[in-house]
Amino acid sequence: MSLSSPHSAWLKYLSLGVLVLQTTSLVLTMRYSRTLKEDGPRYLASSAVVSAELLKILACTLLVFKENNFSVRLLKEEIVNKPVETLKLAIPAGIYTLQNNLLYVALSHLDAATYQVTYQLKIFTTALFSVSMLGRRLGFYQWLSLVFLMAGVTLVQWPTESEGDTEQKVLSAVSQFVGLMAVLMACVSSGFAGVYFEKILKETKQSVWVRNIQLGLFGLVFGLVGMLGYDGQKVRELGMFQGYNTITCTVVALQALGGLVIAVVIKYADNILKGFATSLSIILSTLISYFLLEDFIPTRLFFLGALLVVAATFLYSHERKPANGSTIKV
Repeated sequence: MSLSSPHSAWLKYLSLGVLVLQTTSLVLTMRYSRTLKEDGPRYLASSAVVSAELLKILACTLLVFKENNFSVRLLKEEIVNKPVETLKLAIPAGIYTLQNNLLYVALSHLDAATYQVTYQLKIFTTALFSVSMLGRRLGFYQWLSLVFLMAGVTLVQWPTESEGDTEQKVLSAVSQFVGLMAVLMACVSSGFAGVYFEKILKETKQSVWVRNIQLGLFGLVFGLVGMLGYDGQKVRELGMFQGYNTITCTVVALQALGGLVIAVVIKYADNILKGFATSLSIILSTLISYFLLEDFIPTRLFFLGALLVVAATFLYSHERKPANGSTIKV
């Protein structure tokens, strides 16, 4: 698709705005919702994950109906009549459910800026799983970008002297460690599930929306099991929707619909544009965390690490045409 016409250029930059808005708003609202002090119980992260899956299933079902003149025949053929194909989505659905719960844990312990930079390690895990599971080859620039990425995240996570007594320092260090472990586990699960899902999409010709319904159905089951297993007592006492407010509903909507919006606009966004979106999102998260949420004080090491991570995202997207004429891409 040529991007030379004014209409295409408009779509391109609209896509950039949507990518930046979705990525930044989800992280910031999730962080705000997990640190907001209110009377009464805080909402359950496991409940929010289940609610997001329900909303995603509903949205994808409406899209499938719209594309098929509101007929249920396609859903019956692709989901009910092909149980083996449907069951293939159980593995990535379970991993995505785990990942979504981990993101709530991470943002309960890390500020939005640190989380945003550290979560870019998913580029590293996705690259490794792409090489091992899909047989892809990485070029020199891709491997170099992964080195930059690891160095940048290491600098961002480098411990600094904090104010307060010894007990406060210990609690802060423990919280930082819990958040870091949650992000690292989320990066690994994101990389594996993303590559696995890509492999399934390439093996079949099903609609992306149908595949998302299949993912959502399994994700709903896994989410309910997790919620009842981990927060069952709280659910029985105060209900599944305890602590819900406008911010919570916004987080659920962004988590459920954000990925679907990205799936629509991503075809207009090339690799450079996605790199810009990541960079702008990190910058916005840093500024809002510092000036509005007031839960983040940047250091020189953070700025240096964030710069390396931003450079890594652009470098990883660099496409080089080798001498034999084929293109090495990831």
